[in-house]
Amino acid sequence: MSKPDLSSIPAAARPLRPLPALIFASRWLQLPLYLGLIVAQGVYAVHFLIELWHLVEAAFGHEEALQALITSIGYKSDVPMTKLNETIIMLVVLALIDVVMISNLLIMVIVGGYETFVSRLDLDGHPDQPEWLSHVNASMLKVKLALSIIGISSIHLLKTFINAGNYTDKVLIAQTAIHLAFLLSAMAIAYTDKIVTTSAAINARH
Repeated sequence: MSKPDLSSIPAAARPLRPLPALIFASRWLQLPLYLGLIVAQGVYAVHFLIELWHLVEAAFGHEEALQALITSIGYKSDVPMTKLNETIIMLVVLALIDVVMISNLLIMVIVGGYETFVSRLDLDGHPDQPEWLSHVNASMLKVKLALSIIGISSIHLLKTFINAGNYTDKVLIAQTAIHLAFLLSAMAIAYTDKIVTTSAAINARH
């Protein structure tokens, strides 16, 4: 009995051989990782609401909530704090922004990573489809993640400078150096992506 001619069957419809099928199916091992990140996203949401509630309570004179905020932001003062001041409010708001930016980073990793490395989400035409998801790939995802990390690092650095009295010069210099390292790394990643994209476009034309 002759073997069926597979040349006329579209490549997408051809069954994979057992070993390639197993290797390709191994991408689903990443699914628990992305589900775990969704759980982490939920923890961040709860943390955000707790900090926001403490801020509202402290604004109405609740001293326990104020002390909880002072502890969470690492604020120190020579005199006991009995009410909110501008510095504490600013540090708490920056901490909330920090949570939001890390949450955005998680969404980017979860949605973009799943779409790129596991399976299509089939969101074409969906009114809430993220604009960046339509052209996401592994290279673009790395650039966006690098830019997000720079934003998070900037918030941390700003919090440190506002609360600079509670840090040593060594810590301030180290955090600034780390932020510059993130910045240079992101620039290198973006430049490398530009070179690769340009080379691919030139090869495609030829």
